[in-house]
Amino acid sequence: MDQAHAEEILKKVIAIPTVNDNEKEVADYLASLFTPYEDQGVTIEELAYSPGRSNLIVTIGEGETALSFSGHQDVVDPGDLADWDTDPFVPTIKEGRLIGRGASDMKSGLAAVVCAMLAMLEEKKVPGKIKLIATVGEESGEYGAAQVTDAGLADDLSALVIAEPTDGMRQICYTSKGVVDYHVTSKGIAAHSSRPHEGEDAIAHLLEFANEVQARLARLDKKDPVLGKLTSLITLIKGGEQINSVPSQAELSGNIRTIPGYTNQVIFDVIDGLIAELNAKPGYQLSVDYIYPEEPMPGDAHSPLVQLLQKVGLEVFGHTLTPVGGTGASDGSEFVRAKGDYPIVMVGPGSDSQHQPNEWVSLAAYHQAISFYQQFANEFFGK
Repeated sequence: MDQAHAEEILKKVIAIPTVNDNEKEVADYLASLFTPYEDQGVTIEELAYSPGRSNLIVTIGEGETALSFSGHQDVVDPGDLADWDTDPFVPTIKEGRLIGRGASDMKSGLAAVVCAMLAMLEEKKVPGKIKLIATVGEESGEYGAAQVTDAGLADDLSALVIAEPTDGMRQICYTSKGVVDYHVTSKGIAAHSSRPHEGEDAIAHLLEFANEVQARLARLDKKDPVLGKLTSLITLIKGGEQINSVPSQAELSGNIRTIPGYTNQVIFDVIDGLIAELNAKPGYQLSVDYIYPEEPMPGDAHSPLVQLLQKVGLEVFGHTLTPVGGTGASDGSEFVRAKGDYPIVMVGPGSDSQHQPNEWVSLAAYHQAISFYQQFANEFFGK
């Protein structure tokens, strides 16, 4: 594939606004790029999440061993347009950089793996079974990857490479923390503050939960050698109606970053158990909801997959890719639930500008990434 065509594909996917919506337009466009190769056995499937939002699964090649490249199609909001030098959805090239929302996170990575797969098809040199998984909703909860996983479409994989930006492809993220976001509601009974015995103080009950849950979670004190300890924060809290009334309602939200040593179920057991204990007391009415919990992603810095990626990286880029851990969740946190037991890593082009105004990717790095993914696929299958 020539560089002009590769840049055209990247520009097209960036020009499609997919701020937590509209991923189907990207999926349709990418599917159209593979349609001419259906006579080579290419299969194309769109898995609808909701109207206007579709995951895309494209499979090329054949064999029992399956390598997957993955990326998400959504982007974060561009924010205040006055902070941008150009329209965030009009891709602009300046001094070797392509600027636009999603240029780094992560439409350049998604476009690069697509171009690598298309190049294999153009050359009729597909080394084995390769599956593209392009997801919806990564930025707001990884629910596209969850849907793909629940549908069994990631069960047959042998390895999964997610093209998230990793310091200009100088790093390989092979393990990461998970996330448990939760929301607790406390219901009480309103009464005049001069007669508090006639009411039930929802805030007091909620504060009791807040203090105790932090204490119990602090006892989960294993330390991961790469990711460190589990962390827990109460990040939002509100309640009450007015200053001279016993509060009849209160709410809090918390954010927990988990490590492989503690599955999310361990966290659920702590929180659910505490809620049950408190509700056994007279007058307590607490309930909890979990918002898109993500499992921690385990990994091995010395796995054959990481070592192969390092070998190819040295050949293509001339530098060694450093294995690292990540503190944030990704689609990998959903794919770990698949039935297959396979390694998952993240390595992709981009810069440190993701989620910022004037987000950019180096075009040279983008083209190198295409070569990297194609060569990696060949060496993965021993070609």
